[in-house]
Amino acid sequence: MNKFYLLIMLLCAALCPVGASAQETVRQIITIDEMFALADQNSKSLRPGATGINEAHEAVNVAKNARLPEIDVALSFSYLGDGYLTDRDFSNGMTAPIPHFGNNFSVEVSQVIYSGRAISNRIVLAKLQEKNAQLNLETNRNNLRFRLVGYYLDLFKQQNLLQVYEKNIEQTQQVLEEIRLKSKEGILLQNDITRYELLLSNLELARTQIQNTLTILNNNLITMLGLPANVRIEPDTTIISHILPIENDGYWTNTASQNSPELKQLDLTVQINQHQDKIIQSERLPKVALFAGNHLDGPVTIEVPPINKNFNYWYAGVGVKYNVSSLYQTKKSLNRSKFTIQRTKEQYDDAKEQTELAVKADYIQYLETYELVETQRIASLLANQNYSVVSNRYKNDMALITDMLDASNAQLSAEVQLANAQINIIFNYYKLLYISGTL
Repeated sequence: MNKFYLLIMLLCAALCPVGASAQETVRQIITIDEMFALADQNSKSLRPGATGINEAHEAVNVAKNARLPEIDVALSFSYLGDGYLTDRDFSNGMTAPIPHFGNNFSVEVSQVIYSGRAISNRIVLAKLQEKNAQLNLETNRNNLRFRLVGYYLDLFKQQNLLQVYEKNIEQTQQVLEEIRLKSKEGILLQNDITRYELLLSNLELARTQIQNTLTILNNNLITMLGLPANVRIEPDTTIISHILPIENDGYWTNTASQNSPELKQLDLTVQINQHQDKIIQSERLPKVALFAGNHLDGPVTIEVPPINKNFNYWYAGVGVKYNVSSLYQTKKSLNRSKFTIQRTKEQYDDAKEQTELAVKADYIQYLETYELVETQRIASLLANQNYSVVSNRYKNDMALITDMLDASNAQLSAEVQLANAQINIIFNYYKLLYISGTL
């Protein structure tokens, strides 16, 4: 038994390194376009939309079935009991034997040849709903991509911030060592060391928070992209060097009016309501259909005594059906339909106006981010120069420890704001793509 346990332990020891290596972190650089392709392929939030398109396509086929002839076939066998004959005053009753085995077979065929275009409008309506399902998928994809871009750029931003904090932690540690040396020489007080130790502690706490944020963002991305849990996504840092198009607000406004999924869906809703109105109008028109049938019945029970034989007959003709009550019942439905069409048109006009305003506002913010980057770049340069000057003065005992703290905080703030401003350019550009429906 001991040998058996020993063998199990050896096997576990041999397999553990394999399992550990399988869970090693894999860093993978992914561009935004590659991220979009992975989302289209693996995202669970897009699957219902794709299934909805297939469902709507089958609904079109179902609507087309109304153009096909209807064929009814019936077959039955029955047991017939004997009849009973009486006078009108129910006297002089007598049993009337009837053949007990009964059979019936019938075939009826009908074909609608005119329905007031109700069938055609229902088919068109089903096709519009199929197109609406495609737009739903497009809208969901647009929303998903914008969320992914937000996570991706936040990940990029947090990594930049982590580098800034790592750099400042390194600088603070160096200054702290110098302060401790001066403290041993009796030049500085213990209070100065405490201040810098507190600064270092705050920086390390902020670094931990950034690392946790990076973990959360990475988990969001790999889950939405369907990647393994051990993948660590690295943003494509060359994206900052890409020259993004600026165009003008007129270009973005026209692009949004032509490509916005929301506007397309509202326009499609107007068309759907218009065809529903035509279907209501068709209720006031007659329905014409061709029909034919054949019946085989036995026995013939309309004769007395019954005839124990099969009786076959066929028929064909044209049927016209008209619902007279539709003349007064559909009036209210038509009035309601007109108001529905008017409401959806007004919703489209309002959405178009709001989209144009949003595009113009985001375009202004997009241009503003370029100016902000230049401002922050100058501020970062000045903050670094200021820190260098104050640091030299402090080494030469010409500046106080509080001056060093202020210079260090100013440098950190400037570098953080510069990193954020560079990412904001990319974010605002993709926000324009999102609003214009071209993401």
